[in-house]
Amino acid sequence: MPFQPVKFEQVGTFAVGNRLLEPDERTVQSDRRRSNTLTSGHRACQGCGEALGARYVLDSAMRATGGQLVAANATGCLEVFSTPYPESSWQLPWIHSLFGNAPAVATGVAAALKAKGRTDVRVIGQGGDGGTVDIGFGALSGMFERNDDVLFVCYDNEGYMNTGVQRSGATPPAARTATTQAVGDHPGNPFGQGKSAPLIAMAHEIPYVATATVADLHDLEAKVERAMELRGARYLHVLVSCPLGWGTASRDSIHIARLARETGLFPVFEAEHGDVVVVSKIRHRTPVEDYLRPQRRFAHLFAPTLRTDVIADIQARADRNIARFGLLDDVPPEEPS
Repeated sequence: MPFQPVKFEQVGTFAVGNRLLEPDERTVQSDRRRSNTLTSGHRACQGCGEALGARYVLDSAMRATGGQLVAANATGCLEVFSTPYPESSWQLPWIHSLFGNAPAVATGVAAALKAKGRTDVRVIGQGGDGGTVDIGFGALSGMFERNDDVLFVCYDNEGYMNTGVQRSGATPPAARTATTQAVGDHPGNPFGQGKSAPLIAMAHEIPYVATATVADLHDLEAKVERAMELRGARYLHVLVSCPLGWGTASRDSIHIARLARETGLFPVFEAEHGDVVVVSKIRHRTPVEDYLRPQRRFAHLFAPTLRTDVIADIQARADRNIARFGLLDDVPPEEPS
């Protein structure tokens, strides 16, 4: 049988349709030359937003660097489902770090490449919100402060999903987790806790900070490619839906991520040297109840008693984001105080 090149058109997807667009408008996944950096055989859950996000991020970075890329990966879901010993789904130089030192390991790789004069090889560090916002935050802040030439990507599924769905510093208020049970007068995760890693990254005034979701993959790819055009410390925070931890249907992963943006709960923007330069406007403003109701982690807000007070507090947080970032055309961003 003569050799036949493999074609990646997939029935039932938008891949073929993307090829009708101009080349610079197509996603990386529509290109037959894509690197498939996170390839088949991994063991992520069905509908895993992190697997999708990582695939697009790494393939975009590979295209931007001509395949000259090294990745350092924190312990977490992404590491566990992609590298069950002795197998691996990664098709690039990839190193597994501890839970809390991925930014430091990525920095070390970048320093070694610099010492060797290899300015052509770029470095990405990556981890979940646990390894980024909590356990690895000191190392990440150090990376920002030194302005190390690393793009660090946080795949934020808002909890420690790999170890049993425990609360992280990125878990939203009122969400039920294994460590924030839906009990008492204030069920779920308390209000007023946690932190915004993108805002803290901006406070370091590093060259580039951006947020994205798996609901807009063109936007995600563009931000990765923009980040790889720059040198110094860069940070990308990607909201990745988690059917297991959030209690959503696998088929709804993209829909839920889109609602996070359209409600204003997850603002999507770009910042350079501490200043917001681009904001993705909300196209169809949606009440937060539409985002909360399909997720079992918020089921206690609707039954046995409808907690309108808690839902109103969450809506107020979304409204605050809309005002802060100017997410609606008729709402200009707030002036910094």
